[in-house]
Amino acid sequence: MRLVLYQPDIPQNAGTILRLAACLGVGVDVIEPCGFVWSEGRMRRAGMDYLEFAAVRRHSSWDAFLAAREPGRLVLATTKGAVTLPDARFDAEDHLILGRESAGVPDDVHAAADLAVKVPMVAGARSLNVAVSAGILLSEGLRQTGGWPG
Repeated sequence: MRLVLYQPDIPQNAGTILRLAACLGVGVDVIEPCGFVWSEGRMRRAGMDYLEFAAVRRHSSWDAFLAAREPGRLVLATTKGAVTLPDARFDAEDHLILGRESAGVPDDVHAAADLAVKVPMVAGARSLNVAVSAGILLSEGLRQTGGWPG
């Protein structure tokens, strides 16, 4: 299972997700361009001292990611998801895609997703923080596939 950050806007969220992935032994794909300058120093500050443990692959575009990705389904986390998280079934090879904080993902990314999952929320709630969403989806995916470390 891998986390995929589609053109992340906020370095602190990206750093939090990198720390999450490092602690749980999950790889991360970052699809650029980012909404911030990606530098080791900036990401180290955002991800604290866990950056060296994160398995990160950077891709110059969506097409570059598609060409380089490992086998597995594309699972999109979206407020427009057709399947709610309690009904979603995950595979160990899934790529969990998280969109931009400001705009989500474009229509072509939605169309490419094999599964679009939404986290149920109370009426009137717009969306969760992307790092929180990553933790929720990854947690359920690892639970279902027996992928928790240790």
